[in-house]
Amino acid sequence: MDMEATKIVLDEQDMPRQWYNIQADLPTPIPPPLGSDGKPISPDDLASVFPMNIIEQEVSTERWITIPEPVREMLTLWRPSPLYRAKRLEAALGTPAKIYYKNEGVSPAGSHKPNTAIAQAYYNKEFGIRYLTTETGAGQWGSALAMSCKLVGIECKVFMVRISFDQKPFRKIMMKTWGAECIASPSPLTAVGRKILAEQPDTPGSLGIAISEAIEQAVEREDTRYALGSVLNHVMLHQTIIGLEAKKQFEKISRSPDIVIGCAGGGSNFAGISFPFIYDKIHGRDMRIIATEPEACPTLTRGPYIYDAGDVAKMTPLLAMHSLGHGFIPPAIHAGGLRYHGMAPLVSHVLKHNLIEATALPQTECYEAALLFAHTEGFIPAPETSHAIAQTIREAKQAREEGKEKVILMNWSGHGLMDLQGYDAFMSGRLEDYPLPDELLQQSLAAVRDHPKI
Repeated sequence: MDMEATKIVLDEQDMPRQWYNIQADLPTPIPPPLGSDGKPISPDDLASVFPMNIIEQEVSTERWITIPEPVREMLTLWRPSPLYRAKRLEAALGTPAKIYYKNEGVSPAGSHKPNTAIAQAYYNKEFGIRYLTTETGAGQWGSALAMSCKLVGIECKVFMVRISFDQKPFRKIMMKTWGAECIASPSPLTAVGRKILAEQPDTPGSLGIAISEAIEQAVEREDTRYALGSVLNHVMLHQTIIGLEAKKQFEKISRSPDIVIGCAGGGSNFAGISFPFIYDKIHGRDMRIIATEPEACPTLTRGPYIYDAGDVAKMTPLLAMHSLGHGFIPPAIHAGGLRYHGMAPLVSHVLKHNLIEATALPQTECYEAALLFAHTEGFIPAPETSHAIAQTIREAKQAREEGKEKVILMNWSGHGLMDLQGYDAFMSGRLEDYPLPDELLQQSLAAVRDHPKI
């Protein structure tokens, strides 16, 4: 076994003091969000949903934004997170590639999500907000926001996609343990929930539905705002602490990655690991950056780049993004965090400019990759994270075939200890692959044909 260190760690004082805003370096600006009238919205149009201090980050084009000291202090509960060398996985694959993974599963909530949850809870509390509403798919975001709200001293209500609410009971218990209210979505508590339940009483739900419910409740009270765990610019910003730390860790070992990989649902963990490296690519460095999604929800690989709403009730502005249609109801695959119909505008934009690549993988290949990772590295990955592992294994095998010593970095975005039912289903032979049928995709996209064009 290679004698190089298994973990590359940073001291707390080496944790980044600023987030990186990729909007300062894009080849062209991202298209603006539009209102229902097709005209660009102003910051004031978002004021009933988000506090103004977060809206300022959403629209900022400053390259560096300072992390408030109270946020840094809370982040030091687990940050800087370690960078691991996957030596045993390399040996099992017989690859000359050197595989590294940034372990974001060391956070109290078990994923990368608290990186932005703590920041959002802090900014809302500073603005005078007492309650936050949100949605969650697999439960990682809901757990992270529940914890963060408790740490800063505000209340939290989470609308959890029904299929995940049923599949992942321990996630909702985690949220309740941190003092949050967790509700299966669609629910009878909102107008949009009641409408959907009347039309589809057996619906598995979707992130688009849960977002609509959370926003509907947020705008009803002056002391309440909405928090989103992915997709929006300020979320991508907060997550860049992952890639910024990784760059410092590679500097310690005098290496840099040739390939950077992250799974992609709404875009947050992928942006977190990749945007600081895209900065290098924009400025001339040769590397490949790959976003990996499920073939059952192939937003980047098959969804057109269009203006679409972020939720089923179209309560959000229209965003320029790769989308499967805001009414898309994804299949009940176990990677609940990757079941979103749209992709972050910033991630969609860098794909348009060929700064990244995108792949879509079947869930059985991802579970096979997750088992190999658990057997070699010990950690049990979240189903979402398994997509990044599967793509990493593909790249490592390609390096073996080419006889090239590539350096691969992936974001290990969270552990799977709350997702063991999915592993049980896979090991029992009950999981099947589900490539999204084209007729269902076209049916979903029919609802966006009258939207403004990019």
